[in-house]
Amino acid sequence: MKRTLLKLLLGLALLPLAALAADPPINGRWRMDPTRSTALDGWSTADLVITTYGTKIGFVYDMTWHATKATLSQAVDTAQATAVTNFFRIDQRHMAVYARPTKAAQVTATWLDGGRTLRVEAQVPLEISQGNTTMRLYQEYRLLEGGNELVLIELHHTRSRPLVYRFTKVPAEAAKN
Repeated sequence: MKRTLLKLLLGLALLPLAALAADPPINGRWRMDPTRSTALDGWSTADLVITTYGTKIGFVYDMTWHATKATLSQAVDTAQATAVTNFFRIDQRHMAVYARPTKAAQVTATWLDGGRTLRVEAQVPLEISQGNTTMRLYQEYRLLEGGNELVLIELHHTRSRPLVYRFTKVPAEAAKN
């Protein structure tokens, strides 16, 4: 009887950890709130879908501007540096500074704050009006208290101020439509 009770208590104690590991709170569809975010003149809506699988984190950006729709995706890995071809930044259309399609960005990613913040650092080869260059980029995807808000803070070595984008989690039922 004692052993059965001990197994039951151990199982109940581990249940929340198993549920957390199965679907981290950062997973899901996030909708940008343009009124509380840095201006994105080139886009009227922006959704970010985050999916974690093992040490990899996938990002899908669904963006619209009038009739123009763009869906871009990329993945990073917290276990090793990743070469990401055509590294996407949410502001690139607004800034008219694009990733060089034939060069890969070198990207590292690390979980901080007990898995509530994902830090991404990248060296992004760019095409600019003056030629080619490399931008050093630092991003933090911060899951706020309650798990319904996500803040993306992005620093470029070429800017004195961060870009800040605020997202609200889209309920699973609404995300399917």
